[in-house]
Amino acid sequence: MTQSMGIHVEGVHFGYPGRPVLRGVDLTVRPGELTALIGLNGCGKSTLLRLAAGLLKPDRGRVRLGGEDLAGLSRRATAARAALLHQSAPSVPGMTVRHLVRQGRYAVRGPLGMLREGDDPVVRRALRDVGVEGWADRDVDALSGGERQRVRLAMALAQDTRVLLLDEPTTYLDLHHQLDVLRTVVRLREERGLTVVMVLHDLAHAARFAERIVALRDGRVVADGSPKEVVTPGLLADVLNVAGRVGSDPEGGWPVCYPDHPLPEPEGSRK
Repeated sequence: MTQSMGIHVEGVHFGYPGRPVLRGVDLTVRPGELTALIGLNGCGKSTLLRLAAGLLKPDRGRVRLGGEDLAGLSRRATAARAALLHQSAPSVPGMTVRHLVRQGRYAVRGPLGMLREGDDPVVRRALRDVGVEGWADRDVDALSGGERQRVRLAMALAQDTRVLLLDEPTTYLDLHHQLDVLRTVVRLREERGLTVVMVLHDLAHAARFAERIVALRDGRVVADGSPKEVVTPGLLADVLNVAGRVGSDPEGGWPVCYPDHPLPEPEGSRK
C-alpha cells in the first residue's frame, strides 16, 4: 500500500421491496480519514458500508473507491481495494487463528493459491500488527470474544487494502476489549495510512476516536463534521431520540455526552 484511497458516495439510493433504506446519500471520505457512522438501528449505516465494500449495488447513484466506480469491478477486484469487518461471523470449528487470517488473502491469491500451505509476508504482518501472532496455532473457537475480534481484524488487514470498513467492531465486547479494539484501529490507521469508516452505536466512542462523525436518519445524512461540531444536545434529540447534555473531556477535549431520558418516538415511526 503506497497511499490512502478515498470513498465517494454519489446520490445513492438503495432499498428492499417495500422498504427504502438509503434515500439519496452523498458522502466523500477523504484518503486517510477515520470516520464514524452513527444513527438509530435501521437508518442505513450498515447498508452504506456494504455498498462501499461492493457487496450491494445501488438502485440509483454510484460508489467510487479512488476514481473507480464499483459497478465496473468484480467482487474480487473490490475486495482487493476495501476490506469489510462484519458485525458478526459464524463459528469456525477446528480452524486455527493462522488459517482464519489466511482467508483474507483470497482476493489476491485466488482459489488455487489458497491451497498452498504457508503464510505470505502480508499474513505474518497482519498477525503481528494486531498482536495475535502468539495465538497463531490456537483454535479460534477457544478464544474469548475480545480475542476473536482481534483475529477477525487481522483477517481484514490480510486483504492488504487501503480502505478498512468496520461494522460495529465493539459489539458484544466488554469495555476493556472495546477500548482495546478501537485503540488498535486508530494505531493501525496511522501506521498503515488506512482510510477507515466504522459504524458505532456508542456516541462516546465515536466522539473520542473518530476525527469525523457522519449521522444518518431515515436513510439520509443529517449531520457531518468533527466531533466538536456534530455532537450537540440537538444531535442527541434529532438523531438518537434522547434528551441529554454535552460537555467536554477535561483532558482530551473531546465531547462527552450525558443522556438523560428517551424521547417519544416520532409519529409514524412504529411499524
